[in-house]
Amino acid sequence: MIDTHKLKKRDLYLNKIIAFQDTEPVKVVTGIRRCGKSSLLKLMILHLKENGVTDDQILEMNFESYAYKNMNSDSFYEYVRQHIVRNKRMYLFFDEVQRVPDWEDAVNSFRVDFNCDIYVTGSNAYMLSSEYATYLSGRCVEIKMLPLSFSEFLTFHDFEIRETKSALGGTRKQAFDKAGEHYELYEVFDAYMRFGGMPGIADVGLDQEKALVLLEGIYSTVIVRDILERENRRGQKRITDPVLLKKIVMFLADNIGSSISVSSIGNTLVNEGLLEDGRRKGTPSAHTVQAYVNALLEAYFFYDIKRFDIKGKEFLRTLGKYYIVDIGLRNYLLGFRDRDSGHAIENVVYFELLRRGYDVSIGKIDNSEVDFIATKADDKLYVQVTESMTSEDVRKRELTPLRKISDNYEKIVLSLNTGMDSSYDGIKSINLIDWLISE
Repeated sequence: MIDTHKLKKRDLYLNKIIAFQDTEPVKVVTGIRRCGKSSLLKLMILHLKENGVTDDQILEMNFESYAYKNMNSDSFYEYVRQHIVRNKRMYLFFDEVQRVPDWEDAVNSFRVDFNCDIYVTGSNAYMLSSEYATYLSGRCVEIKMLPLSFSEFLTFHDFEIRETKSALGGTRKQAFDKAGEHYELYEVFDAYMRFGGMPGIADVGLDQEKALVLLEGIYSTVIVRDILERENRRGQKRITDPVLLKKIVMFLADNIGSSISVSSIGNTLVNEGLLEDGRRKGTPSAHTVQAYVNALLEAYFFYDIKRFDIKGKEFLRTLGKYYIVDIGLRNYLLGFRDRDSGHAIENVVYFELLRRGYDVSIGKIDNSEVDFIATKADDKLYVQVTESMTSEDVRKRELTPLRKISDNYEKIVLSLNTGMDSSYDGIKSINLIDWLISE
């Protein structure tokens, strides 16, 4: 039974899945653990039932359940075969399917042997990496799921935005909770920056201790199940040191939005005495550090972003940056702090651009940098992110790189304090919170 009262809508993703309903490809929902993939499948099942699909046409299997613990692709195939209703269109939902060895053999056979529409979730990009992707190539469509956006955070925590009269006679937006209490939007945004966007936080409420317990659970599951266990299943055994893994996590979390290379991670860990120097025998090399970083990217814990030379029109192999999938997880790892809130809001903007369907890179023009170049189809957006635009120095720093770009695509600066001007020579200065809640 689906408890429909507990299910909160994630229309951004549900609409994407519905668009592919009853089409040939396997629908693969990917994303970090606990970001809402299972709930999304349940929302899809609900949608099917509301549109006349009967219970016996739906088969759900969650491979986190002990019931399917020792399944292999043969027993998986057999189980599904026995539950197929002949002469009916079947809808098959497989949660965390990567836990079944050779799952793609079985899933591919379902496509061939049965009249069915298939939906799967997974918490590791490895499931769609080279060998799998080629196996199912052209036969799967990936729906990339992220933790809650700020707009979704408002909805999940039962805040409603209303326009109220301001002292100057205009209107302003405020957030009202279920009890009718109202808050300034920046107060709710502060809560978002503190607790992050993991959907489970809405169940425990904005309570720091409970939130930290939840985030610790997510962290340890990602590290143990999706990285250390998975390495054992692959028989690769490259990532065997949980202590080193944690140190690399801490380093990346501490340096979100900063330009870093794998060698700089290694050097820092060596200098801090956390890694022995790779030139000595039997110590981790840059190769090892890279393997650990890749594992964190595959588990959707961090995302990397490349540099693009705007004048030379090419991607550069030099330093990239890393962003953490959820700012709440970062706070769990490093403690709550204000000292690098600029990078933290940049982190939020990066993921919001991904949610909105953009490909995102860092822009390099001469010796300056544009925080984000966001492109899709025939649209491009240049974005700078800063906390405040009130100081002359900051304005100069943020606007100079944008002014150097000669094309006519939109250029914006997002900040929490926009100052008095809404635009500078056609470059828009937009309040970050307004941008986040705008559709």
